[in-house]
Amino acid sequence: MGLVTGVCLAETGNDVVCVDIDKVKIKQLRAKRTPIYEPGLNDLLVRNVDSGRLSFTTRMSQAVSGAEIIFLALPTPPDNDGSADLSAVLAVARQIGLLLQSYTVIVNKSTVPIGTAEKVRRLIAKAAKVDFDVISNPEFLREGLAVDDFMKPDRIVVGTNSAKARSKMTELYQPFTSQSSPLIFMDERSAEMTKYAANVFLATKISFINEIANLCEQTGADVDAVRLGIGADPRIGSKFLFAGIGYGGSCFPKDVLALQKIALNHNYDFKLLKAVQTINNRQKKTIVSKAKKYFGGDIAGKVFALWGLSFKPDTDDIREAPALEIIDELLASGSKVKAFDPAAISSVKKFMDGKTNLKFCADQYSALDGADALIIATEWQIFKSPDFKRMRRALKHPVIFDGRNIYSLDEAREHGFYYQSVGRPTVKTNGQK
Repeated sequence: MGLVTGVCLAETGNDVVCVDIDKVKIKQLRAKRTPIYEPGLNDLLVRNVDSGRLSFTTRMSQAVSGAEIIFLALPTPPDNDGSADLSAVLAVARQIGLLLQSYTVIVNKSTVPIGTAEKVRRLIAKAAKVDFDVISNPEFLREGLAVDDFMKPDRIVVGTNSAKARSKMTELYQPFTSQSSPLIFMDERSAEMTKYAANVFLATKISFINEIANLCEQTGADVDAVRLGIGADPRIGSKFLFAGIGYGGSCFPKDVLALQKIALNHNYDFKLLKAVQTINNRQKKTIVSKAKKYFGGDIAGKVFALWGLSFKPDTDDIREAPALEIIDELLASGSKVKAFDPAAISSVKKFMDGKTNLKFCADQYSALDGADALIIATEWQIFKSPDFKRMRRALKHPVIFDGRNIYSLDEAREHGFYYQSVGRPTVKTNGQK
């Protein structure tokens, strides 16, 4: 989020200095190489470094000196009790107070509990000798589409009661709002809540359609047809209504937990959030349960090809990825796993280094060689139009467990696969189970 913000602001003509304590990361960025996989980002990085508008440093004083606006894009991982860990945000706030030289707007871009802007303001005020404002400006970037989301936002939310800060942010975001994307001003606490409310609502929508999908499997209905029927209603909308094996990533799981903790701290029992989390945790396990049932309850010694490791396509992010739980459960059941992902293999190797019976493959088809079945965990584009004949030749059995519903039932039937997806009728051909 921080890198995308810096690069995209430089792209619209601003002079941007990005600071990080990670010397390796800064060295890589100075060499014009992004440390993350995000489509379109590296080209913008190169162009803006070459133009002189974008630079990187490990020195806080260099970044703060002369800055009119400072963005805090810091990690707020879940603490042991589920609350957001603000240690990085508060530590940087203490440093900033000592370094300010003139009026500056400090923008909290991180996802933080309600009231954090006030905490940051108090910390900076202890050391600052000049005027400043602390505001909330939550991000709504989707991994894999972050550059497009920043450059063409559907809305920009700014929380501030300061007219001076409001003027600064209106000027900064003018290039992004000239195409009728609204710039919405509100107070800081409401802006902080808006971020949590948005992410938790989307997580709720995913868990809802997954519950409908599970019921569809019991009743013989097709969740894809149901999705079309309800998604056409503008009150509901069609986005985030795709059934699957649950959500992952750095935002939804963390923010559901954090909002639960905020509710508890205010003596409010947010029952819906508990249900969303329970449903998602259960949904991640459904695909292995289906495989076990197909193979008669025992999958010890079976070999499974696994397509997809990242929590979603077009990213190498594996945080809370359903694929990781699938691997763990398969290995615990005595199975072997042959995995492929276009971007996330190196991330998983770091996370699961040394696991026996787990092999990473060079391409999607080599993962199929000698496998008893294929499990699809991430809907990468390259998986959507495969060579089905080659797949059948490589697999021991023409069996697919699809956790993302990327093939039509007719396709599976035409190519002679046993095909079990999520919330849709199972395709069985040629006397299969």
